[in-house]
Amino acid sequence: MAGSRRGRRPPADGGEFLLEFRRIGNAVKVSAIDPVTGTEVSIAGPAGIGETELSRNACNKLRYVLRKKYGETATPSETGRRHGIKI
Repeated sequence: MAGSRRGRRPPADGGEFLLEFRRIGNAVKVSAIDPVTGTEVSIAGPAGIGETELSRNACNKLRYVLRKKYGETATPSETGRRHGIKI
């Protein structure tokens, strides 16, 4: 894909994030990616905490980064909240 994604704003109406889970010993690293902007964040947590909580934390961190990067317009309304897709 030629060109940069810099400057592309995520849709304000919601959408989905991509999630990747990688177990490392007793911990799990979760990467969340916004497919529109290519923005990626990672978190790590104990393996016993469960995918639901880890997914929620990774998506919340990605939403935070998108808001910081693109402003408040990047925050979807509560009805259009972004959810992760496990890959």
